[in-house]
Amino acid sequence: MNRLVVLCFLLLPIHSYSQSVFVERVISVYDADTFRVDINGWPDIIGKNMSIRVNGVDAAEIRGKCESEKVQAKAARDFTRSLLSNSKSIELRDLKRGKYFRLIADVYIDGESLTDKLITSGHARPYEGGHRDGWC
Repeated sequence: MNRLVVLCFLLLPIHSYSQSVFVERVISVYDADTFRVDINGWPDIIGKNMSIRVNGVDAAEIRGKCESEKVQAKAARDFTRSLLSNSKSIELRDLKRGKYFRLIADVYIDGESLTDKLITSGHARPYEGGHRDGWC
């Protein structure tokens, strides 16, 4: 099983990993759409302290271009942090490898989409790659 997980992870730049995985522990939340986790059942080399990027959203950046963006980013980060810390289960679906060695994933918190929650709360915008509008 572990060999299969490692093999699938190595192929992630080319293909997505279609099986869902469950987060064992959230280590940190950097901003609304990026956090670090330990993943159940994955070898330590790829499953411990792994950076996750939430698929389908763009949120304000902590190191934003203006004070307004930084304030929005902190509020959005705190929103995500609260959802993750109060959850019973965190599921990662349709994993892909992104730049910066992060995993891009559809994130589900207690069965509900984090992407949808971020967008409907106004903490993020839909994003499918390409040009991003500013937050200032």
